[in-house]
Amino acid sequence: MNSSATVATALHVVCPHCHTTNRVQQAQMGQAPDCGQCKQPLFSGHSLALDDVALFERHIGRSQVPVLVDFWAPWCGPCRMMAPAFEQAAQQLEPHFRLAKVNTEAVPALGQRFQIRSIPTLALFVGGREVSRQPGALGAADIVRWARQHHTV
Repeated sequence: MNSSATVATALHVVCPHCHTTNRVQQAQMGQAPDCGQCKQPLFSGHSLALDDVALFERHIGRSQVPVLVDFWAPWCGPCRMMAPAFEQAAQQLEPHFRLAKVNTEAVPALGQRFQIRSIPTLALFVGGREVSRQPGALGAADIVRWARQHHTV
């Protein structure tokens, strides 16, 4: 096998702990890959809080794994009700998706930038761009179904 074939099957995955970009072979995605920098698991079955614009940019822009973002706020009842379902969905969707949460109260610039009009709102990012959006609270099965429907892996 030549090196160009190896490179073609590697994905960039941003570590949820130290935020370093890692190259992971597609064949190893389901084998609990660790970060080359901090040695922590790249996928933990939990969502990632992206309450910083720079971290949001890094994860959305550099990861080749689709990122499903829950735009929410702590005062929002439906957001709090959906939170456990979002965590359950993370367990089912990783490592094929990264699930992240953006607190629109902590980072209003992101809510404004993406014109979030109601919360909770799910937004799916692929290749650094938003490809689909779903407003309103969903259960875990609906989150998983919606994500897979809008991006086949």
